[in-house]
Amino acid sequence: MAVTDRRTARHGDRYPTRVADRPVIIDRAEPAVWSTAPGLLSAEELAAHERDGFVSVPGLLTPEEVVGFSAELDRLATDPAVHADERTITEKSSGQVRSVFEVHALSRTIADLIADERVAGRARQILGSEVYVHQSRINYKPGFGGGGFYWHSDFETWHAEDGMPSPRAVSISISLTDNYAHNGCLMIMPGSHKEFVACVGETPADHYKDSLKEQEVGTPDQESLTALADRHGIAMITGAAGSATLFDSNCMHGSGGNITPYPRSNIFVVFNSVENRLEEPFAAPAPRPRHVAARAVAPV
Repeated sequence: MAVTDRRTARHGDRYPTRVADRPVIIDRAEPAVWSTAPGLLSAEELAAHERDGFVSVPGLLTPEEVVGFSAELDRLATDPAVHADERTITEKSSGQVRSVFEVHALSRTIADLIADERVAGRARQILGSEVYVHQSRINYKPGFGGGGFYWHSDFETWHAEDGMPSPRAVSISISLTDNYAHNGCLMIMPGSHKEFVACVGETPADHYKDSLKEQEVGTPDQESLTALADRHGIAMITGAAGSATLFDSNCMHGSGGNITPYPRSNIFVVFNSVENRLEEPFAAPAPRPRHVAARAVAPV
């Protein structure tokens, strides 16, 4: 597909985005699994992650741990100091807490979970290197009004606005509530991680202030989304509280709003390879704040 440049993409950038007036889909160059070393994930699970871009882990947390971490999320959500912190994002319409970023710096309990071998060990196995926390947050999706997250590739944003060179990063979503198809569960297009959708639109200054509530710039066009959905289908990621899903940074994913009585909350951690440290943003006037995208490489 031919494109017309508005600005010149950085020399050597394999994934130019937000620099043309028409979207384009680029074949991914890198693998999703960077190592075949033995670990907590089986060979079959690693193969699934390479093929589909994600793998689910039932029962990552015990029921007792779910209770403890849920209490920690409630504590953070009701702490006036946390609510007033710039790391806290509220719902656009209701003012309820939507996300709390850099949560491992606010909670020793969650920091210990992130460093747990059950969590960080799986990330190291997939990425084939030491890892550090690019981003951590807790997501609240309360019943009767929790907002959705529109379709997007995290890597598109992390590349454009944070300067992440390649999609050598993996996210883990740890559920603290039961995930049903009807309460705003995570949806992923299996196999979409092998195609990068370059988006249209230039990045405004301080874009993160609006995009963390509702993203517009950096979201794929409907034609590209339709093509990906037709090619790959859509998987609904459901499971009991305590389950987890690891997914590649370039997976096309999203979630609907929650109009049911049943809340959906999770701990969300992004691990980046220490060999994939951030550069200057590829398509933004300045890097996002460090509580959204860590620039210090501190191996977990």
